[in-house]
Amino acid sequence: MKRKNVVFILADQLRADVLSCYGGSAVETPHIDALCEHGRLYRRAISPHPMCVPARASLLTGENAVVNGTLDNENWLRPDRKQCGIQTWPEQLADVGYHTEAIGKMHFYPWDIHEGFQHRLIAEDKRHIHLHDDYAEYLEQHGFKREHGDALPGYHENKGATVSNIPAAHQIDRWVADRTVEFIENRDRTKPFAVMVGFPGPHCPYDPPQEYLDLVDPEKLGPFIPETAESRRLKPSFVSNNKLPWNSVDYAEFTPEQRRKVKTHYCALVKQIDDCVGDIVKSLKNRGIFDETILIFTSDHGDLMGDFGFVGKQYFYENSIRVPLLVRHPDDSESAVIEKPVSLTDLHSTLLEIAGIPRNAGNDSIPLPASDEAVTREYVFGAINYGFMLTNDEWKLCRYDEARGGDMLFNLKNDPQEQINLADNPDYFEIKNRLDNILTDRILKSTLRAHEEKRCTMLGDIGAGDFGLRGWQRAYPFSAKH
Repeated sequence: MKRKNVVFILADQLRADVLSCYGGSAVETPHIDALCEHGRLYRRAISPHPMCVPARASLLTGENAVVNGTLDNENWLRPDRKQCGIQTWPEQLADVGYHTEAIGKMHFYPWDIHEGFQHRLIAEDKRHIHLHDDYAEYLEQHGFKREHGDALPGYHENKGATVSNIPAAHQIDRWVADRTVEFIENRDRTKPFAVMVGFPGPHCPYDPPQEYLDLVDPEKLGPFIPETAESRRLKPSFVSNNKLPWNSVDYAEFTPEQRRKVKTHYCALVKQIDDCVGDIVKSLKNRGIFDETILIFTSDHGDLMGDFGFVGKQYFYENSIRVPLLVRHPDDSESAVIEKPVSLTDLHSTLLEIAGIPRNAGNDSIPLPASDEAVTREYVFGAINYGFMLTNDEWKLCRYDEARGGDMLFNLKNDPQEQINLADNPDYFEIKNRLDNILTDRILKSTLRAHEEKRCTMLGDIGAGDFGLRGWQRAYPFSAKH
């Protein structure tokens, strides 16, 4: 059977409800919406590790953040992961004959490594102004340069919202789309391809070109979720983190007007990405391979975008962890909407399944279901350096470190805006205890799996063979392959 091509589009920090197909109305996103035609829309796709680097590490490996050790943006996968039996999906697809290509932002450390992709064209984070990547070279050739958002007018007073001084034709997301189109047009036609397209937007700084800003209707932004006692306990860490040089914005005061300004600029960046997606799809059609290609569109995490007085991610609130997830498969005869929760990490096994590769048993990734009836995942387990989360289609238990407020329990069906913390309500003790036991089990099993490479021997006749002789040396690392 001929293998399908894969175009895997990963936006950065895109929350689901801004897109028209998820109910957004401030901008129209017809090109992304069109992926729902003869495609699957996952209504509650969860990014279990809502930070850029942890989310991407789990996507690559199918292992959760506790197992792979990437719990914040300053960690990355171990250099000896292959010896430990940990492979990335591009490595595995390349092994069965795919050409694997990465275009745009990947957020690897070091930034120019390949992690299994056979070729990369690199446009890293918009804030990484000192990287001399492929996009930086392109800008130099056209008389422009990357600038940190705080060098642009209005950045501080508008809490990170500004207007880019780079024309729309040379924007970083446009560059990523143009390079993807070139790849599709010039690809090696003797083998299937899997290309990962990493848009650096709509991640902050919220810096669209003016022509896209003009397309947003500020009257249709919708209301913001109010602050709560729990969110106020999280605010000191949010404020201090955003004051750091990576952002240089003080959110100690964040007025409704400033929130609306930020969200308006964010929506303009989303509109720009929608046009870019349209050009990629058009190229597939022009080359006659649209119906030979599976398209996946998602994001590494969401953006609170003024909700609870926050922007960005890091916390386990819905608009931080919920991402759009659309899968357009040419073999699907009709569209489907899957309401039950799925994990972003499930894309690892899904990509292996597309290529006809058995999934890695024991990891935290299962193939995405094609319908609600096919859902087998009961819970999504999440972790970052601040704490842990367990959620299903009704309940969410969050366990933050002591500095950020401890436990939070929400009934998502009765309280979708997470305003009422039931963690200390005695009426919900049994529910909390049940979720807590499951969460503890996931943490323990993940911790054990994270240290499998230190295993000295498989259990058996201890003392038999070389093991019982003086000078026996254990193998390190012990391979975690199953």
